[in-house]
Parts: sequence; structure tokens; C-alpha cells
Amino acid sequence: MIMRNTSDKIPAELAKELRTLAHDLSNALETIVQATYLISQADPPENLRRWVEMIDQASKEAVKINQKLRQLLRSQS
Repeated sequence: MIMRNTSDKIPAELAKELRTLAHDLSNALETIVQATYLISQADPPENLRRWVEMIDQASKEAVKINQKLRQLLRSQS
């Protein structure tokens, strides 16, 4: 749902808190993405590779979702 009226914008205080949370989430996700990369470079045993791939895919998807959230917050505040 995209808010179109200026009166429908997210209140400034709430927008600021949501942007802070999205930023903090970005930092946590970046740690997961980087750690997953490092684990994959360590040539894990075959039985762990699939799990590493799943974590990698899910964390990258979470990064994309968080980026969309941040864009929405910027446009609505």
C-alpha cells in the first residue's frame, strides 16, 4: 500500500524510529552475508554446503526486502 496524500505520510517521529531500525537490520544482515561468504570460502564439507547456500540465499533476500522498506520509508516521510 502506497500512501499518496501528504496527510497520509508517516509521522516524523515514527519514520525516524523505523529508519533507525531498518539501518540496524541492515548492519545485522551484512554480518550474516559476510559470515556466510567466509564460511563458503572455507570449503565446508558437502553436508554443510546446502545449509550455507540456504543461509546465503535467505540473507540476500532479506537484504533486498530491507532495501525496499528503506525506500518506502524515504518516500513516505
